Amino acid sequence: MQSLEQIPLDFDRAFPIAPYLSEVAAKSRLRNEREAVSAGIPQPQYGVAISNHIIRSALFGISETEAFKKETPIAAIDGISISIVRGQRPNQVHLDVWAECIRLSYQHGTGTPIRFSAYAMLKAVGRTNGGTDRKFLFDILADLASCLVRVKYRNGPSYYGTLISGWFENSVKTEYAIEINPRLATLYIDNAWTAISSEQRRLLKKHPLAQWLHAFYSSHSAPVAMNVATIRDLCGSGTKELFSFRQKLRKALKQVSAVSGWQCSINEKDKVVVEK
Repeated sequence: MQSLEQIPLDFDRAFPIAPYLSEVAAKSRLRNEREAVSAGIPQPQYGVAISNHIIRSALFGISETEAFKKETPIAAIDGISISIVRGQRPNQVHLDVWAECIRLSYQHGTGTPIRFSAYAMLKAVGRTNGGTDRKFLFDILADLASCLVRVKYRNGPSYYGTLISGWFENSVKTEYAIEINPRLATLYIDNAWTAISSEQRRLLKKHPLAQWLHAFYSSHSAPVAMNVATIRDLCGSGTKELFSFRQKLRKALKQVSAVSGWQCSINEKDKVVVEK
């Protein structure tokens, strides 16, 4: 009987299925993205829908805003890649206004003008309609319009664009029209979003760390314990001394517990524990 020999085999040529599967996956992803753009940003029964890719990062951090002239990576949980390409880095005050812009998009849609008065927006974010607050709103909207970001989640959806676009203000800064990029909806694919309670968030006004923690942990149904140092990085804190940050964190966790009913603490292993 003739012996059998292993025949050298070029698998790339013999099995060209891998490129085909890659093409199929790419087409499926594009189809999902088109469907997401067509459907728009999800509208929850309560609160405002914010992409988990955004609130699980330091994009809307807790420090003072700063300008970026070149692409700079932003801290985020594993699997999420975020960078600011150029513009002002937003913080939690910006998130208040941006979330309200997202809420208004439920009525007007994305990619179309969203018109509002300065009075209505300022009232929604808990501000007065004085000259100082109107100037505040103008500056916040300018920051959001100039902040060009790149957001990527593993092999899934990606977004490259500003946080708002197409904005217009009248001569006395009392009326505005902005647009939300339709492609922002791709960051909500596969239910990767969380309904943030506007009421609870307003109770944490002027407490940016507590606001960030509230949004971050709202996006987790069963949060895992995380190192205090990791939370410091993810929230974009400018506090270098971990001891000082830990003190601020303990206070912020108590504030979050008070408005949410969650049990929030730092355990003996220096990990943040949140039980819902």
